[in-house]
Amino acid sequence: MAADYPDIDIAPFIDHSLLMPTASPEQVEQWCEEADRFHFAAVCLHPSYVRQAAELLHGKNPKICTVIGFPIGATTSTVKLYEAQEAVENGATELDVVINLGWLKAGKTEEVHREIATICEETGQTVKVILETNLLTDNEKKLAAELSMEAGAAFLKTSTGWNGGATVADVQLLKQLAKERVGIKASGGIRTVKQALDLILAGATRLGTSRGIDLIRQRDNLGKGE
Repeated sequence: MAADYPDIDIAPFIDHSLLMPTASPEQVEQWCEEADRFHFAAVCLHPSYVRQAAELLHGKNPKICTVIGFPIGATTSTVKLYEAQEAVENGATELDVVINLGWLKAGKTEEVHREIATICEETGQTVKVILETNLLTDNEKKLAAELSMEAGAAFLKTSTGWNGGATVADVQLLKQLAKERVGIKASGGIRTVKQALDLILAGATRLGTSRGIDLIRQRDNLGKGE
């Protein structure tokens, strides 16, 4: 590994993500095979592909992650809950839920808390709340993080990737707010192994990226001093 970075195995941090609108069943099969082969933490897919992924990864280590209310977060709480429950019935064990940013900015904190808490309670699965940090002020990030943790979230996630990506500064802020109570998932725009390592060193415990294979190859090249 290059001198500036410790020898970190990044594979266990990666949620191998396939969230493009044109994702196909063939790509789902490829992503699941890669997640298993490279020992990634999870494969993250649209809800419509959860059942296929659960069948492909049955008895294997990668977790099945899906997105709820993605990418806007403005569907009703009833719809989000149904989407989450159906995903769990189909085999999802991790749910990346987009927060309702309009409610948050309007000061509807009880509604934001109730929506997340209900999903956490009714599904009983790992919930990662997507805060979309690039659209929030620092005070709003703090409020969103506290509401999410109080509601039972297991992770604070930076971004969907549709409105900018993860930054070291945001990961550091979320780590400070979390105080080791929950995990931190950095997501969006992670294209190089140096970015990935900087985010891990800043406090990220998961990385959401569609470029997991590239990152592994880059890491191997860093190990060779290239």
